[in-house]
Amino acid sequence: MLQLDGYLLFDGTCAEAMRFYEKTLGGKIEAMMKHSESPMAGKVPSAMDERILHARINFGNRVLMASDWMVGQPYPGMHGFSLALGYQTVDEAERVFKQLAEGGNVTMPMQKTFWAETFGMVVDRFGTPWMVSGPEPKR
Repeated sequence: MLQLDGYLLFDGTCAEAMRFYEKTLGGKIEAMMKHSESPMAGKVPSAMDERILHARINFGNRVLMASDWMVGQPYPGMHGFSLALGYQTVDEAERVFKQLAEGGNVTMPMQKTFWAETFGMVVDRFGTPWMVSGPEPKR
């Protein structure tokens, strides 16, 4: 069976972002390798040493992976997608949304919709766009 997981690219903030996501979303960091820790360390510019080559957080049956963008290349940012989170309670959805919104930009405040008891969209302080949903509406 296919599993589709996200891979994010940051401009030097990958380690901080992944530690934040681990704490906020309740995952477990399984990997966090700097370029300087890689067998290929001598083959990249020394300016890359502290940047993350690869990181991985496990969320049970899903993972979120990430790395830092290459030094010297223009960072394009994150565009054209959102990561979607679904929660079984309104309280949990709103708690996570609030944490993701700290220092970020709310693009749609949490509110009741025809498809969810609560739903909102936010771009967090690391530039990652999120859609956060609570449970389906009671019928």
